[in-house]
Amino acid sequence: MAVSSLSLSLVPRTFKDKLNEPRWSESPRASELPLHHAIACSCDRTTGFDEESDCKRRPLLLGVVGSLTASLLPASSLLAQEMPANYRAFVDLSDGYSYYYPSDWREFDFRGHDSAFKDRYLQLQNVRVRFIPTDKKDIHDMGPMDEVVSNLVKNIYATPNQIANIFDTQERTVDGRDYYTFEYELRSPNFASCSFATIAVANAGRFYTLTVAANERRWRRVRNKLKVVADSFKVLDI
Repeated sequence: MAVSSLSLSLVPRTFKDKLNEPRWSESPRASELPLHHAIACSCDRTTGFDEESDCKRRPLLLGVVGSLTASLLPASSLLAQEMPANYRAFVDLSDGYSYYYPSDWREFDFRGHDSAFKDRYLQLQNVRVRFIPTDKKDIHDMGPMDEVVSNLVKNIYATPNQIANIFDTQERTVDGRDYYTFEYELRSPNFASCSFATIAVANAGRFYTLTVAANERRWRRVRNKLKVVADSFKVLDI
């Protein structure tokens, strides 16, 4: 996508600020969260793991132009393709991942996750990303896709009082990396939610997961919108 077509919002944070942040710390209060760079599309076309970490850091979002963008993003194909209308790009270079999220969503603090955004009015519509250590080198090392997905959804994502249903699983390869994306529902006696999740293993033993969810009653209305988020997740070299 041409640089001239990006709408940018910048704040005075440096890469040194990002790199000097503690890698494992308690989540900051909402009032202490720093601002960040964001990349927004200016076109008008419509087109929980069982290992709970306290990692919560605010990554640097690329909102720079010219030679800085060209030099920092050669390993990511995120901007090599045209960004969908009404989405922003979140790029975390130091932790090695990127994804799109709806442009009217707002950043929030989700315990145990590295980044998270939610709908300003419907807070159950949100996306969050986390990563945990693993001794695996690729997602295939974890086992067959159906077994990996079933174990995650039924034994880790679901609580004891929830019934888990898996609707679809997909595998894709982007820039030599393998990803599993799956759609599932968690239903309890009084509430149900639907989600997409995308998982990958990269960067010397990091198990990444992106989850984007909504209330089951709104799922049909927002499903395609949230699928864009799940499919946009990419792991970057660090």
